[in-house]
Amino acid sequence: MLSGKFAITIHILTLLTKFPNDFLSSEFIAGSINLNPVLVRKEIANLKAHHIVESKEGKNGGTKLAKNPTDITLKEIFQMTFDTINLGYAKNQPHPDCPVGKKINENLSVLYADLNEKVSLELKNITLEDFSNHF
Repeated sequence: MLSGKFAITIHILTLLTKFPNDFLSSEFIAGSINLNPVLVRKEIANLKAHHIVESKEGKNGGTKLAKNPTDITLKEIFQMTFDTINLGYAKNQPHPDCPVGKKINENLSVLYADLNEKVSLELKNITLEDFSNHF
């Protein structure tokens, strides 16, 4: 299912792009997003696991980009936050004798795979730097 993870992650990375020499605190980032710092730290942990950011602890600690924003595509960010776009399936099992019910989930899966391919093709040509330049 879609969530706000992509928006949160790209917000974090755009802030870090705008302050390339500074270690930004999770509180500062959370204030910009208007979100609990714990949720920001969770997304930062994911970015650290993908070697996109580096962090340091202490009074002057925080997070900054570990990669050049021209080397990060929105497709990479998307893939770090979602495996695939999935708009969901019905919670109940459709009736297997119904001409729609017996194939609805199969056809939704094909549709979602097509959406994922199209989204990936679009996002692979946009860098974090490109996106950041809108601000």
